[in-house]
Amino acid sequence: MLHTALEAGVSPETLRKIESGRVATPAFPTIAAIADVLGLSLDALWAEANPPDGGAGPARPAREGGERLVS
Repeated sequence: MLHTALEAGVSPETLRKIESGRVATPAFPTIAAIADVLGLSLDALWAEANPPDGGAGPARPAREGGERLVS
């Protein structure tokens, strides 16, 4: 873990907090740097966190008032 954290440019403590869920929303550049060090694509991470069937990923809070994200 020490090597991964240092290669990604984050402290080992920050990486521990991300891994344990104590950092609920890590910054995108941090996640991108860690993924790069681990040889993971951001597309793969996104697919893991947001499965098309909505069943395997982490729970997501419901949006209030019918708010939608539009691209």
